[in-house]
Amino acid sequence: MALNRVAQDAARRLRDGMARGVLSFPLTSFTDDGSLDLDAYRAYLAGQLATEPGAVFPACGTGEFSALDEDEYRQVVTAAVEVAGGRIPVVAGIGYGWAQAVRFARIAEEAGADAALVLPHYLVKAPQEGLVEQVRRIAAGTGIPLVVYQRDHVAFSAESLRRLAELPTVIGLKDGHSDLDRLQRLTLAAPDDLLFFNGAATAEIQARAYATVGVPAYSSAVHAFAPEIADAFFAALNSGNDSTVDRLLRDFYVPLVELRDRVPGYAVSLIKAAARLRGRPVGPVRAPLTDPGPQDLAELEKLLETGLGLVGATR
Repeated sequence: MALNRVAQDAARRLRDGMARGVLSFPLTSFTDDGSLDLDAYRAYLAGQLATEPGAVFPACGTGEFSALDEDEYRQVVTAAVEVAGGRIPVVAGIGYGWAQAVRFARIAEEAGADAALVLPHYLVKAPQEGLVEQVRRIAAGTGIPLVVYQRDHVAFSAESLRRLAELPTVIGLKDGHSDLDRLQRLTLAAPDDLLFFNGAATAEIQARAYATVGVPAYSSAVHAFAPEIADAFFAALNSGNDSTVDRLLRDFYVPLVELRDRVPGYAVSLIKAAARLRGRPVGPVRAPLTDPGPQDLAELEKLLETGLGLVGATR
């Protein structure tokens, strides 16, 4: 089944953005007592979008989607749409079971988001038929275009992806498994107009490998705290400047991943700590995540200085 008009437009805007810059997954700002800090979030987001990423994905994994209630979610997505002002696509995270995902999708649609990223469903493993039905029910419950996200316990077969691509609002797939054999099979099975995104935890590490199987677009957690580094890497990668790519990988990205892998949840809390080191108004993480301790924070600060120095930027 062909995409409907709304989905076609969202896919076109995302495709254009993917070619232009990294995909930004902003942090959500909280006060020290854990309350949503909407004014701080708007200020932080305005700074992020001033660097002109290809698209912005509020209230996703980096934005602590699972820690937001529905009212907070509405405020976060609405603010992102307003700050973006139509300049770049806004793709909001949705998730849990399909019934809850539909509620979040409707909120995102009402807020004016261009599309929704379907995060892996809650807790249970499921067969392929169930994975397809989960997305089918979400698509039936809302008109917003959908990008499905496979990682952890969600992994689509080529046949499942073909079936999903027949839905009139499914426009893309984000991959977090980094299984390039499987991913190549998916890209070959999918229709030509289906979008693919590299969604590895620190996607720059595997950006070149993903590009070899036809998936050059990627999300950048580093953009959440150092868009100068993320943009410099993107420019070097796309211009074939291998020496700069290698230097950034060796001296910044690989050490960042090694630090990130020390503690569960650092994929978000370490990113938020780095943003605070740069004076960004993002606040702490919410439980069950925890902020880094003094030793890891000191190491992060040195690494941040190194990364910024590599691209000629300062704190």
